Amino acid sequence: MSQQPQTNPATVEEQEIEIDLLDLFSFYLSKLPFLILALAVGVARAVLFTKAVLPVKYTATSKMYMVSASSDSVVNLSDLNLGTSISQDYVVLMKSRPVIEDVIKKLELPYTYETLCKMINLSVINNTRIVTIAVTGRDPQEAMEIANQMARTSKLQLPKVMEAPTPIIAENAVLPTEKSSPSYRKNALIGGLIALLAVLVVLTIMYMMDDTLKSADDVEKMFGVMPLSVIPDGNIEGLSKVEDPKGSQSRRRQKKNSEKGKRA
Repeated sequence: MSQQPQTNPATVEEQEIEIDLLDLFSFYLSKLPFLILALAVGVARAVLFTKAVLPVKYTATSKMYMVSASSDSVVNLSDLNLGTSISQDYVVLMKSRPVIEDVIKKLELPYTYETLCKMINLSVINNTRIVTIAVTGRDPQEAMEIANQMARTSKLQLPKVMEAPTPIIAENAVLPTEKSSPSYRKNALIGGLIALLAVLVVLTIMYMMDDTLKSADDVEKMFGVMPLSVIPDGNIEGLSKVEDPKGSQSRRRQKKNSEKGKRA
């Protein structure tokens, strides 16, 4: 018995999902007004959502220098190395419960420990010995007071816990005059891209589900046979309005005969 050649399922699957990228791009271009409309709608909705829902917040920043002189006037190399090594430890301990609760108590804040921790962002600037205390909140005055109080409390409490030199407050926070969030430009860009991507996905699905034959190449791909002729596009209804010369002559003859019959 002769064995029939087996078809590779992977090859069949690749043929089924084959997409002409140029044809798909042309399809996108034909729907360009819809794409522009989707982009505009996405930008508008993102801006409205940002303006109506997202609260305006301000960020106040203070800075601490994590090294001090081991003597009264001289900072030696060991002090610098010690400050570099303990900067990350300070960042962790500055968000400890004793420090945060002391800030809440002294400023009489209506926040819990967890809530205030979320408002505070601590970081070391480029692996230096400078720690940044950034506080973000809806009230710019409150954000400034929290940032400054965090620096003062950390300066007093953490050296006792770590048995390390007392850090220096390098910069006090000032009253922020410009909002830090939300960003209308960023949100508008994200909203427009999401809307545009959604429309592109829908158009791609429509393109893949369209199985109509549009050209002779489509017929050859589908059936493996090249068509002998192609019916051109045209107005079929207009063909019925074109009169046959022979038919018009016969109708004139019939009209004359009928007129003669009436006269007789």
